[in-house]
Amino acid sequence: MNFASEHDRKLNGNSTINFEARSNEVWMQERKKDDSSDPEPSSSLIDRQISERADLLLSSRSQEKDSSHLGKGMGDDEAPVVETEMEKIRPLHYGVSDNPPAHLLIVFGLQQALLCISSPLSTVAIVAEVVCAQKDEVIKSQLISASMLMIGVATFLMSTIGVRLPIFQGPSAMYIAPLLVMSASAEYQCSEIYEASSINSTSNATIFMSTDANYTTVAPAREIILGKIARLSGSLVLVGLIHFLIGALGLIGILIRYVGPVCIVPSILLIALYLFKIIVTFCSPSWLEASVTCALTLVFSLYLANKNTPIPFWSSQKGFHIFWFPFHQMFSVVLGLLLGWAFSAILTVSGYFSNDSTSQEFVARSDAKGDLISQASFFDIPYPGKLGGYSLSMASFLSFFLATVMSVLDSIGDYTACARVTRVPPVPTYAFNRGVAVEGLATMLSGSFGCCHSTASYGPNIGGIQMTRVASRRVFQVCGMFYMLCAIVGKVGALFLTIPIPVIGGSMFVSIGLFIGVIISYLEAIDLRSTRNLAIIGISLLLGLMLPYWITNNPDKINTGNNEIDTMIRILLANPTFAGGFLACILDNTVPGTLKERGLLQQMKEVDGDQGDLVTEKTEYMEGLEVYRLPYIPLALKRSWVFKLLPVFDSKGDCGE
Repeated sequence: MNFASEHDRKLNGNSTINFEARSNEVWMQERKKDDSSDPEPSSSLIDRQISERADLLLSSRSQEKDSSHLGKGMGDDEAPVVETEMEKIRPLHYGVSDNPPAHLLIVFGLQQALLCISSPLSTVAIVAEVVCAQKDEVIKSQLISASMLMIGVATFLMSTIGVRLPIFQGPSAMYIAPLLVMSASAEYQCSEIYEASSINSTSNATIFMSTDANYTTVAPAREIILGKIARLSGSLVLVGLIHFLIGALGLIGILIRYVGPVCIVPSILLIALYLFKIIVTFCSPSWLEASVTCALTLVFSLYLANKNTPIPFWSSQKGFHIFWFPFHQMFSVVLGLLLGWAFSAILTVSGYFSNDSTSQEFVARSDAKGDLISQASFFDIPYPGKLGGYSLSMASFLSFFLATVMSVLDSIGDYTACARVTRVPPVPTYAFNRGVAVEGLATMLSGSFGCCHSTASYGPNIGGIQMTRVASRRVFQVCGMFYMLCAIVGKVGALFLTIPIPVIGGSMFVSIGLFIGVIISYLEAIDLRSTRNLAIIGISLLLGLMLPYWITNNPDKINTGNNEIDTMIRILLANPTFAGGFLACILDNTVPGTLKERGLLQQMKEVDGDQGDLVTEKTEYMEGLEVYRLPYIPLALKRSWVFKLLPVFDSKGDCGE
């Protein structure tokens, strides 16, 4: 039954009155016509017609009244007022706690994995340079397997028991900068590697020989490589333990009182801007491939953001039909990569690229790494100690320790940015602590597996969430399992390693660019009209660009007489996050300014446990603080004194999911 609005009810009421008047008028005309034909009608016929007409009018009014009762309730004789409410457009296709269908979940996870597939490749290349393993393909393949395994484990742990936000854990840029500086130090200088005949005449293996850092001892290159890996691994395990304690003991809760947006924005922006060197390296072999991949990704994610894709579908209920779905936006990264890969194949077949393997553009060919799949083993399981033992180098330890401090600062910005993108409340203190503790645990595991680098929150995937509007933590759990699968099954990992490097560079260009925009939006929390804030941010960014440039061109200017101290100072000055972020924190905490002006007012309420006003309206956040709580923990256990002593649990919350 259709119900009318108030306006329609009035119109219908007038129409009913007019209908009655017209009906009576027509009836009277008919009566006159009948009277003319029959001048003496019987009174019984007239009475019967009048009675039938009256019954018809009463029946019409009764039906109208019954309709009003159904719409407004018993005793209400007015017609209902029906307001049509348009369905609000969800800011995200899938929220943090949503579970996409299995088939979409696999594609979403694959997309996030492909977004950062270049991360382990570039990091392993840097590590290989530092440990002098440029020519040792076995060591490089083992480093790739170990790196992929730790990326998968760390990503799965972070989204499951860490901060429980969809955050990818990749090789930290904080640890890449120290590696680059250490590669120029005397301790990690690589001497010439040359071939030597095998001592065992029955073996056809080629032995590579080299000398140590002091050029005093000739030894197999493999032994020298493993010795350098041992020094990096032992230092990384110890630093990971400190990193874990920072989160487990709640020290991040103290740090966050003094680290606000004025400190975070310059620190993360400098790291993001520093990554342009890696993007240029990936795009240089073919700017055409990179540009096409970048343009396609932008078209799918931005230009067609408000459009839906027609998808033919068949079901037993509806048969063959077409439904509209934002497929191109949700899978913009995967589509850009696949089409860029196909474009590379077309250029390769047409002879656009050189066949010379020594040419720079050779790596842009789609068949440049075609032999990787045939050479890769089916199963290659990394394990602790596979790449040798552990030792401690003070220079490596201090370098990694400073990188850890900056990594914690980086995590604060990434967690906050991810919370903003995924439309959830600000990250509470216990979630910060737990996330940093999980990152420290992953750092220890990375050192034990011989990765020579740590994993930390990775910014480009936050930009990927912004593009695809898919923020489910299940996606990143699948992404973590995918990386673990690639680490164990060598053929699967080799397949994705064949993606041309310029195609990966074009995809990184979009994701990192969008991540920079997300970080800039964090400036909303501070007063940009304040000369104090503008001066601190500007000076910090400038210093973060100046010092790394100076130390790169003048490495010999640092000479204290102690190689380890010299290495530590070089790493400090060459790290843009330390140079700019440290200065920003010093100025922000010493130059007078109000908490509101500095953007710390809301953050201080969060640290003090006053979270009642963090969730203001239902339309502001898609979910509440329950997204940060660990699931499947009994309420009685969470209220016990043990949980109250550990700053990584929400003792006030319920038992979670």
